[in-house]
Amino acid sequence: MSEDNQGKQWLSELLLRCGLEATISVDPPDITNPQLLESSGTWLTIDAEVLSSEQVQVFTARDMAALDAMQYLLNSTINMGRSDEEREAYTVELGTFRAQRYTELSALAAEAASKVRESKEEYQMPPLSGAERRLVHTILCDEADLETHSQGEGADRRLMISPMSSEEQS
Repeated sequence: MSEDNQGKQWLSELLLRCGLEATISVDPPDITNPQLLESSGTWLTIDAEVLSSEQVQVFTARDMAALDAMQYLLNSTINMGRSDEEREAYTVELGTFRAQRYTELSALAAEAASKVRESKEEYQMPPLSGAERRLVHTILCDEADLETHSQGEGADRRLMISPMSSEEQS
């Protein structure tokens, strides 16, 4: 079974166990950032049109916590016992909710980068989930004049963006 089909089958079975019959497609989203597209692996998109508004709300509430949890379980289960080279990455999408959030995160990252470049001071991003912090790290990874790191613990963990020191740029 192909990796795409394995992820799709796993997600279909999970949704069926939750009492949901939904169509899942394997389609890359319309995202212009190549780093985001490459790092997000195979996209498994749940058709939001066949779900009720209440069901969509369950998946998207609290910054898509349920969708993130399904994605975490999918990746953890399928990659269990695999070496780093054998691991596959999956992104679970519902309609276009996650792609829209990626667009928002790209705009937030660009705005933060601009503020850091203007002020030459460290900038603290607003609260983001661990997955979103990793995405912003990815978005800004090619910015030679900036560096990113996470600071704090648990719910207080924040992404920090700062100018690269002159020694590190050399």
